Amino acid sequence: MNENTQIQLRDVSIAHDDIPVLGNVNLTINPSEFVYIIGRVGSGKSSLLRALYADIPLLSGSALVLNHELSSIKNSEIPQLRRQIGMVFQDFQLLSDRNVRENLLFVLKATGWKNSTEIEERIKEVLRQVDMTEKINKKPFELSGGEQQRVAIARAILNNPPLIFADEPTGNLDPESAESIMNILLELNRSGKTIVMVTHNYTILKKYPSRTILCENEMIREMPQNEAFDLSDF
Repeated sequence: MNENTQIQLRDVSIAHDDIPVLGNVNLTINPSEFVYIIGRVGSGKSSLLRALYADIPLLSGSALVLNHELSSIKNSEIPQLRRQIGMVFQDFQLLSDRNVRENLLFVLKATGWKNSTEIEERIKEVLRQVDMTEKINKKPFELSGGEQQRVAIARAILNNPPLIFADEPTGNLDPESAESIMNILLELNRSGKTIVMVTHNYTILKKYPSRTILCENEMIREMPQNEAFDLSDF
């Protein structure tokens, strides 16, 4: 893989529940890109993302993600790959019995942080980035959807990963909260992080245009950035 490439797929095929969803996928994503993945329900958007962080195996082909070859990656190597990737999900996936600080503490301890001072400083730092410092002692049920997603983003960037995968991060949010989350993701992108975002929120996509990959008919294709296209078709 070229040193300037973070993701490189060559002739990749992917299945979901043993049903092929994507074939002959060729895709290159470089550092600091912001890439949308769009497509109808069942078109393979989320399966593509799951394959990229080794949650489902490839059927065939070569996939290099942050210098890990996914076609031959060992189970023991997957945690190392995932520590380099921040994940943001549509349903937040916060621990409901723990407050904001404890949710972030859990991740830091699970990924090897031991110095208590450094841990507390890092928690405060990421909460400042998403403007959630004042909610550090709140539990998820005490937060709005947008606030929960801010915490989820804070969790995703705890280990300062170069790559962030966001799977429908605005899917459960009202328009104002969705814009707020997009602004955080765009700021992270401006700071140098690569963002790969699965979305069906075409209002967001039109307002914040960027490189766009369409999953359709078990294939992917790049949508033209210099031409108008009707997003309602997809």
